[in-house]
Amino acid sequence: MGIHPDVAKITRRTFMAETSAAGAVLLAAPHLAPAAAKGANDRLSIGMIGVGGRGSAHVKSLNDLAKQCNVQITAVCDVWQVNLDKAAAAVKKSSGKEPRKFTRFGDLLALKDVDGVVIATPDFAHAPILVAALEAGKDAYVEKPMSIDLDLANKALELAHANDRVVQAGTQHRSEGPYIAATKVVASGVLGRISRVTAEVAFNEPRWARGYSDCRQSDVDWDAYLFNRPKMPFDPKLLRRWHLYKLFTNGLSGLWMSHYADAVHQILGAKYPASAVAHGGTYVWREDGREHTDTFHALLDYPEGFLMSWGMGLGNSAGTRFTVHGTQGTLDVDKQLLSPQGGAKGTKVQERKVQPEKDVSHMGNWLECMRTRQRPNADIQYGHQHAAATILAAIALETGLRQKYDPEKRQISAG
Repeated sequence: MGIHPDVAKITRRTFMAETSAAGAVLLAAPHLAPAAAKGANDRLSIGMIGVGGRGSAHVKSLNDLAKQCNVQITAVCDVWQVNLDKAAAAVKKSSGKEPRKFTRFGDLLALKDVDGVVIATPDFAHAPILVAALEAGKDAYVEKPMSIDLDLANKALELAHANDRVVQAGTQHRSEGPYIAATKVVASGVLGRISRVTAEVAFNEPRWARGYSDCRQSDVDWDAYLFNRPKMPFDPKLLRRWHLYKLFTNGLSGLWMSHYADAVHQILGAKYPASAVAHGGTYVWREDGREHTDTFHALLDYPEGFLMSWGMGLGNSAGTRFTVHGTQGTLDVDKQLLSPQGGAKGTKVQERKVQPEKDVSHMGNWLECMRTRQRPNADIQYGHQHAAATILAAIALETGLRQKYDPEKRQISAG
């Protein structure tokens, strides 16, 4: 079954109306006073919302941190019973206790003893569930992209600040040693004036075209999956291959560029792009019904004074790189190499390997900040920044028009 054209063309107004309606029905919860810092002897109770591929990795991470961080997964939620049962079994094997199981995230958020939630659902649900979690008084770890809708990103940012909630975005490069080291290199000024950053990711495969023969309607809470989407008959492809469809994600921009936009913000100390243009197409994988491009290129202009070029392709795997270009030399972030390549005549930059800093557990950092009430490494402010950048690029691709971002009004417009 394909997606009906009217569904694929769902309007932003319809989406927001249905999101609000679903939130009112499923997620009503009182606002809580700012949480007090928890002591080391107070166990943190975590609920998992979405326990598929990425969510199951987070289950393992939390199980591994259980003793060190005095944390326990006490509830799990997934619309597919297969995922739900696997996650519950993994938690019971690690902790000896059976977590509570739900297919509706609103039911999990209503649990008063849950301190925080990990949101690892398909992209379209990240921000609506984050907003609901913040309204329910929970701290949150939310996978990238934090949002594919700017209004919801704005609302989440406001709620987190107003309610003093700790939100960690799943852009884990901010906790990884090579990126921390690259940030220090750039901050030292050794590269001179930076005018360009180039990042490309390449695979030679039909990424996300997962099998779905084992996904049966009797095992899926289909209405829960479509909580803020138009109602339609059950189709296992829409659950297992959601990455391919416009109804569930904004494509390569949110799925992958979010990591690199955030890394550029981190390393160069930038905040929001001023404008973006984008182009792309489906040139290779034309037979699997995907609605998103398999080849994508965006250019983002930053008011800090540089251009970010980001591309991704699924038809050749030879083009992965991440380089920062300055008047005095070049930093290859992936190879962790500083070189005089491309620098001005007489540059004093000498080629050397950049020693990475110590990695930090991204999940562990969130748990620590839940206790101290400090801002985590990938705080929601940074999540909002990468969301704005990737939404900007996605709209530029979809419309074929240059898009501008106004950081004061937190709005996007063509121009």
